[in-house]
Amino acid sequence: MKKILTTPIKDEDLAELNIGDVVYLSGQLVTCRDVAHRRLIELGRELPVDLKGGAIFHAGPIVRQKEDGEYEMVSIGPTTSMRMEKFEKEFIAQTGVKLVVGKGGMGAETAAGCVENKAVHAIFPGGCAVLAATKVEKIEGAEWKDLGMPETLWINKVNEFGPLIISIDTKGNNLIEQNKARFNERKKPILDRINEQVKFIS
Repeated sequence: MKKILTTPIKDEDLAELNIGDVVYLSGQLVTCRDVAHRRLIELGRELPVDLKGGAIFHAGPIVRQKEDGEYEMVSIGPTTSMRMEKFEKEFIAQTGVKLVVGKGGMGAETAAGCVENKAVHAIFPGGCAVLAATKVEKIEGAEWKDLGMPETLWINKVNEFGPLIISIDTKGNNLIEQNKARFNERKKPILDRINEQVKFIS
């Protein structure tokens, strides 16, 4: 059965999720990247959108303004989440955000923030930006437009946005880090065999 998270997300909605689970999001999804994180954490500026129980997307979308002044989503692809690693733990604590979505995994600080504040990180597959835009039913608002299109906080109404792969759960398990350790373990004997065969090359 398809697991759908709906904003506002509650702690109990996330309690049973484990790394590797696939979920979808309905409700509000706010794009939020480097500069917005920096404004909140380093500059202490209040975020102009309430993220309590909400979801953010590390993404730099392409947005078109229509003749009636409304905005429509053209393309919305994920940004590498690790760029936000130094801010995310504090960002989660300050905003009450429950779902952080991006490309690739995040590190130990974010994992700690997910445990302390009952949040999760999820990966949206790269290369699907145009498909993702079809899941945006409406752009409900735009904040901090002075930052330019990619860094603006675009407030989106989404319906079954995904697939989203849980990469950090509320227990602090980290899918990417666990995979790295497992792959490195498998890689060592293979590298040892190769080195044995080519050690004559100086």
